[in-house]
Amino acid sequence: MEKVYTSNSREETIKLGEKLGRLLKKRDIILLYGELGSGKTVFTKGIAKGLEIEEPITSPTFTLVNEHRGRIPLYHFDLYRLDDYTALYDIGYEEYFYDEGVCAVEWPERLGPLLPKERLEVVIQKEKNEEERVILFKAFGKRYEGILKEMDQ
Repeated sequence: MEKVYTSNSREETIKLGEKLGRLLKKRDIILLYGELGSGKTVFTKGIAKGLEIEEPITSPTFTLVNEHRGRIPLYHFDLYRLDDYTALYDIGYEEYFYDEGVCAVEWPERLGPLLPKERLEVVIQKEKNEEERVILFKAFGKRYEGILKEMDQ
């Protein structure tokens, strides 16, 4: 199941992420695809807002994962600098993916065989207008199909 949204500003991207964040539950996994500067971290700021996280959200580029506490913990991964997915074993990625929080993963193509079978993929594409984004949601599994249905309510 897929849904497409258009965002005309940073604020709209955050609001869309916030709407998603309000629907998320423990162990949900959101994979964020898009080129550098497409708005993955901006979208994650919205997810955090929906999870009632008050602290600032920045990209964990040099640490692989940042942990944020809110209604549900948010584990924000940035795999951009990851050379080999096996390094995720060293940080205990399974404890994050299958724990009591929500995972938002930027650059998930670097997960290789660790890609979860059930997940929500969010593909963010920059348009010609600098502020405009096309945001495609792809649900893998009944849980995520349910989230997409709720997004429009």
